[in-house]
Amino acid sequence: MKFPELLAPVGTSEHLEAALLYGADAVYLGAEGLNLRASRGFGREQIQMACSLAHERGVRVYLCLNVLPGPSQMARMHPALEEAAELGVDGLIVADAGCVRLARRICPHVPIHLSTQANIRNADSVLFWRDQGVSRVNLARELSLLEIRSIVRSCADVECELFVHGALCLAISGQCLLSAWCNERPANLGRCTQPCRFAYRNVRLAVEEELRPRSIIWEAAAEGSGFSTFWAPDDLCLLRYVGWFARQGIAALKIEGRMRTGAYVAHTVDVYRTALSLLKKSLDAGSRGADFSVCVRELVRSSARALSSGFFLPRRGVMSTVESPPQILARVEQRVGDAWRISVRGYWNSTRQAVALLPGLNRPELQQGYSFENHRGERCGEVHPGVSALLFGEGLPLRPGVYVRST
Repeated sequence: MKFPELLAPVGTSEHLEAALLYGADAVYLGAEGLNLRASRGFGREQIQMACSLAHERGVRVYLCLNVLPGPSQMARMHPALEEAAELGVDGLIVADAGCVRLARRICPHVPIHLSTQANIRNADSVLFWRDQGVSRVNLARELSLLEIRSIVRSCADVECELFVHGALCLAISGQCLLSAWCNERPANLGRCTQPCRFAYRNVRLAVEEELRPRSIIWEAAAEGSGFSTFWAPDDLCLLRYVGWFARQGIAALKIEGRMRTGAYVAHTVDVYRTALSLLKKSLDAGSRGADFSVCVRELVRSSARALSSGFFLPRRGVMSTVESPPQILARVEQRVGDAWRISVRGYWNSTRQAVALLPGLNRPELQQGYSFENHRGERCGEVHPGVSALLFGEGLPLRPGVYVRST
């Protein structure tokens, strides 16, 4: 059995460091101005640095050039492709047919991966893009388990990857007009403001079909003067089905989240890496599956949004999240003498119970008795978000790049 690649989102250098530390096999990042996360694009030097760091650790780098470009963006695509080939990326993620054509001409040696924006929903589409030189396709998030299996079995000579975790879009494969209509920022040029996740007030909406009177098929409401995120779908979570994906020959399990925090990247990569490791150990021991319950618990208790199986199952399964998930307190930056330099992300009092997020779902507690030193060199018992501080304590189970959270 060929194990799927764990593919992590990178929107910043911190994301990259987290993905590498916590066990990603590959990362995807966007070219400046030409990817679906316009504010999280990488310039030439950043891409070069990312490739260097990743390749040192045997991790692959895929570059997103997946806008659906108009003429002005298309004029910039030619030099971007030339640059990508020079920098040594391991693959290009594109969505537009013109971009595929251009990539084959400019850098034919670089593998082409088809973005979720292309909305691949059947085997004939996969085979069409194979004939155009595409080596991997991202199957649409709107597909069911049975549809995915059918496509993969019909397209054995093409790699298929899937989003298994992260935000679901209000529209099919991200092709939404809300942001462009409301805020003049087109989603398909990488500028989505995510108005579907805004909270709206005075919502009173019940949808009833004309031919089925008194049958409410969809309803949303915000009580009194409160707000409701009534458009926002749940987040996707297919952690429980990692073994099934491996058996089907899925090439990569992809995590969404280039607009989220470094702690999110660290946490989700750590959970899915651990699940894949558990699966491998189980198969090596002669068992067909593995128990992912510890991974599921870790993911659910730390998620700020409801998690669901999306369209994967006939009936959508929803995982309940805790009302008050643990808070990320800090990121460990480096060792400084007998202390640790930390960047503080949440209010942290030295009496507060905290754990380190070490790779492999290792969550050791920080023993009481630690203290801080602020920017003025003063010892103190608390620190606040947005500052850098020193953390002192005996035997703290820390290392550069890990995160600390509340219990």
